[in-house]
Amino acid sequence: MCTSIVEIAPARGMAKRQDDWFTLTHSVVAYDHARHALLEDVITIDFVNEGLPPEARAAVELTLDAAKALNDALTKAIAAAEVEEGQRLQGLVQPRRSAPEPADVTLVAA
Repeated sequence: MCTSIVEIAPARGMAKRQDDWFTLTHSVVAYDHARHALLEDVITIDFVNEGLPPEARAAVELTLDAAKALNDALTKAIAAAEVEEGQRLQGLVQPRRSAPEPADVTLVAA
């Protein structure tokens, strides 16, 4: 019997399928029968781009306990990120750079 428990949220980010990354449009969180995991009912999280074919999704099936642990971890990470973002807005923390800018690079001839 299906539970009809489904929550949909907009998503902005990227997800990976096989060797390809794709942009996200939304995420779908549901509680229903497992499709792939050898479990009864599971929390399923699908990350989707509705403008791409159906296989453009990244999905997980979690037990309720695993979903609760993930929720706790997300809550803690979000709280810490909000503190850091608040400090960054106040100028207390410098923004991270993923790679040095050209002015920071010195070339030395061998």
